[in-house]
Amino acid sequence: MMYSAFDAGNYYVIPGSPAKAWEADTNMDLYNDTVRVKMGFKPDDLVIAIVGTQFMYRGLWLEHALILRALLPLFSEVSVENESNSPIKVMILSGDSTSNYSVVIEAIAHNLHYPLGVVKHMAAEGDVDSVLNTADVVIYGSFLEEQTFPEILVKALCFRKPIIAPDLSNIRKYVDDRVNGYLFPKENIKALTHIILQVITNGKISPFARNIASIGRGSVKNLMALETIEGYAMLLENVLKLPSEVAFPKSIKELSPKLKEEWQWHLFEAFLNSTHEDRTSRSNRFLNQIELLQSNHTERDSYLPVPETDDSFLYDIWKEEKDIEMLNVRKRREEEELKDRIDQSHGTWDEVYRSAKRADRTKNDLHERDEGELERTGQPLCIYEPYLGEGTWPFLHHRSLYRGIGLSSKGRRPRRDDVDAPSRLPLLNNPYYRDILGEYGAFFAIANRIDRLHKNAWIGFQSWRATANKVSLSRIAENALVDAIQARRHGDALYFWVRMDVDSRNPLRQDFWSFCDAINAGNCKVTFSESLKRMYGIKHELEFLPLMPQDGDTWSVVQSWVLPTRSFLEFVMFSRMFVDALDAQMYDEHHESGRCYLSLSKDKHCYSRLLELLVNVWAYHSARRMVYVNPETGAMQEQHKFKSRRGQMWVRWFSYSTLKSMDEDMAEEADSDHPRRRWLWPSTGEVVWQGVFEKERHLRNKLKEKRKQQSKDKQTRQKRKRRQKVIGKYVKPPPEETENSNSTTILHQ
Repeated sequence: MMYSAFDAGNYYVIPGSPAKAWEADTNMDLYNDTVRVKMGFKPDDLVIAIVGTQFMYRGLWLEHALILRALLPLFSEVSVENESNSPIKVMILSGDSTSNYSVVIEAIAHNLHYPLGVVKHMAAEGDVDSVLNTADVVIYGSFLEEQTFPEILVKALCFRKPIIAPDLSNIRKYVDDRVNGYLFPKENIKALTHIILQVITNGKISPFARNIASIGRGSVKNLMALETIEGYAMLLENVLKLPSEVAFPKSIKELSPKLKEEWQWHLFEAFLNSTHEDRTSRSNRFLNQIELLQSNHTERDSYLPVPETDDSFLYDIWKEEKDIEMLNVRKRREEEELKDRIDQSHGTWDEVYRSAKRADRTKNDLHERDEGELERTGQPLCIYEPYLGEGTWPFLHHRSLYRGIGLSSKGRRPRRDDVDAPSRLPLLNNPYYRDILGEYGAFFAIANRIDRLHKNAWIGFQSWRATANKVSLSRIAENALVDAIQARRHGDALYFWVRMDVDSRNPLRQDFWSFCDAINAGNCKVTFSESLKRMYGIKHELEFLPLMPQDGDTWSVVQSWVLPTRSFLEFVMFSRMFVDALDAQMYDEHHESGRCYLSLSKDKHCYSRLLELLVNVWAYHSARRMVYVNPETGAMQEQHKFKSRRGQMWVRWFSYSTLKSMDEDMAEEADSDHPRRRWLWPSTGEVVWQGVFEKERHLRNKLKEKRKQQSKDKQTRQKRKRRQKVIGKYVKPPPEETENSNSTTILHQ
């Protein structure tokens, strides 16, 4: 439990387990009076065990001294001729065998004038179960607040021993005073003396104390069952990430109290009802059969059928094998750590060169990445496949037409040139928005400075769910789609290949808005209308919902479609403003409680089902052609032709000029005013308006002037630089003078 207290960010501890009560039940038959004799006690002795926390701390000896002082009046009531033969014995269970704590206990007992040999110290690392079974009364002698109910008290209650403990918060939660145990205030040690005199009368345990011990035995069997079950339920809720279309399991609060507050002991009745001798003999017989089978396995002519196994004994064998495996893993890890610390010879230069080349080959193959980029550069279309986690890898394609985009930096495919979405859009580093936006996070990440990543004239997206549902594009459909794009058969069009009318969520073949309501808890139209009114600044209370007529054609679902890159950027510009309005409407309640209007239960992917249909609204009302591509044959059929749309499109609201002016207004506000309110829009992409270009131009001119000024200053410094004058020159004499001087010197000599 100290992991939970000291480092709650990396450890999640679930308190409680039925294992201790189960072990106590199985070990009850092993103990009898012979155990007392082996430990040096007589059958008639009354043994008091003082136990405590498993941690050693500085004030432990003082607490043991206070407990021993509180027990002194008990010995004054017992009259014996020889004090060393007192029928009351005290055992203090703490520390380990290597410490000198037994000397401390002897000194405390001597100073308190205890009879010689009455107080004994035993190491806590020994056979604790034998000590607890030998004891008649168990006193918890530690006043240290801990995170959970002490494990040693669980064992004592299972052994049907009356317990006496201080009223610590972690003990008071499960022990009721004079119901299933005794509690005393840790500030009042005299209360402990009063309790011990009630528990022990005339050298024996009182009937009332025995009754309390029996009640404690019944209550400890289901101790902390509620905390354990709720802990595992919370763990599963945080670990399992279910898709948005999956029905979420019920909350743990809806579970019946009988299943939460009690362990299902009937599942272990067959094992618990058997005696220890039966279990041991049957286990040995089972192991002998296994050994016999293994010894005869090498003989081809002999055949021995597999013996019938008992699940209870298989569990014991599995547990033993698991312990051995964990021990081997621990040893292997220690050896690897030691190996790193030991000086190792690096070998010859040839070996170093070969190992370096081998390491380069194991890295991401950059040449393959370049080839993939070159292949995509020569194509008119690139289809991106958003994914999150390794579970989606089998549903992704490996051909050059496709490219993966990971919504998280973790769980990316090795040796693939997938796009890292969080590095392009830092908003996706926030788990809340990564979950709630879903595949729209990939749209925003690709559109953010798209010219640095996407070089193709057309762009597409295909959800891994389309591949999982076997509605992804076949090779024939891919070729037909590329041919239609190159021939400009439909112009500026939205191509899609997953139909709404055959979707498994739409068995009744409902119209657009009815289907949207069906998958969004009946609140799709209301939420869509309120988001559009907030986006366009409309104040009236009337419904503001674009028409999506039922004309016999179908719509796109599951985020699998293709658009011209220019139209995609226009769609992202519209989507950013719509998502911002939607987030401003729903963030507060959803972020605090986890509940949202678009789901019947708590849902991390709150917006995803509504945003899944947004591309249809934009394409229909911005006057784009909508073409359905059969994912198997590649046959194409135009949906919602322009003739049927007349008088029903909101072209003025979805035109490029309207959206661009709104985008520039929001960019100017974000760049100039720097509002302090929580605002999602600036985090979903680029902030661009005319003032940004002017700032960049002004900055470039400023840098240019600065470089010119630096160049002028450098020239001025060079001109003003002082140069040292020449002190003198050595002039070499002519050859004639040299010869004359030499001859004169010879004559003079």
